[in-house]
Amino acid sequence: MIEVRNLTKHYGDKKAVNDISFTVEDGQILGFLGPNGAGKSTTMNMLTGYISSTSGQALINGVDILEDPIKAKSYIGYLPEIPPLYLDMTVKAYLNFVFDLKKCKLPRKSHLKDVCTLCKIKDVENRLIKNLSKGYKQRVGLAQALIGNPPVLILDEPTVGLDPKQIIDIRTLIKRLGKNHTVILSSHILSEIQAVCDRVIIINKGVVAADDTATNLSNKVTTDHRVVVRIDGPKAEVLQAIRSIENIKYVRADMEREAGIFEYELEAEPGVDVRREINRVVRENGWNILMLRTMEMTLEDIFLKITMGESITNDEKEAKA
Repeated sequence: MIEVRNLTKHYGDKKAVNDISFTVEDGQILGFLGPNGAGKSTTMNMLTGYISSTSGQALINGVDILEDPIKAKSYIGYLPEIPPLYLDMTVKAYLNFVFDLKKCKLPRKSHLKDVCTLCKIKDVENRLIKNLSKGYKQRVGLAQALIGNPPVLILDEPTVGLDPKQIIDIRTLIKRLGKNHTVILSSHILSEIQAVCDRVIIINKGVVAADDTATNLSNKVTTDHRVVVRIDGPKAEVLQAIRSIENIKYVRADMEREAGIFEYELEAEPGVDVRREINRVVRENGWNILMLRTMEMTLEDIFLKITMGESITNDEKEAKA
């Protein structure tokens, strides 16, 4: 289990992290999100003992990372964004080196074989790391984090630079690891967080701005009724007609999906269903609706709304420009 209590980090007069607290339970996969400069990397560096906090505590399985760093770090498997690889070593030699570095007490041969099998790198164990593809280097980085079978895994951008198949493979592996480990996963690929994580924390300007499941965050952030509709009609006239509907907060034209036919994103006042009114307006103008669906908020929508605040307002201004 990971427990963060009133963690704070100052750089001079700047508070990079400001009195944050949260807990990650055993067997939980936590998505840790934040825009650049929000304090996300600083928090992860404090959790792993890479930098010290100004005040507060970070407990790994009940052990304070500052009071007993060696014991606390023995519980952590860490994969930074750039894996700590020695490129002139073979995969096998490197993993043996990490095994010794961590003073691992598990049976060496069988443990390293299990790690290689789990990360699917058995077929490249005798190759130099510098000659491996980006995907395999990432797998080797994950393998070193798993040596010693630590109960806590902290993974910073584990799929960055990978192709779609490799991303799916790593996602599947993380889901599997989450059954027996506590995992903190940081990623800028928000669909990845939504697909893998049990819970999401969004940090913004050094404080925790949101902490819940993606579904619950969607319900908390907005109850607005959002609709996407594809209408066969003149773009400017369609926009004007939809804006004339009562209780419409904003509307904007999206991409041209078919020749001369656009999709329109619109948002009504909370609790108002405008689909029938849209249908009436379209019918009266002699146009056709080719598609209509309600929009659930994605994690990306939630992230933007929480961290930027004015995103919806900006869309509205853009649509009316």
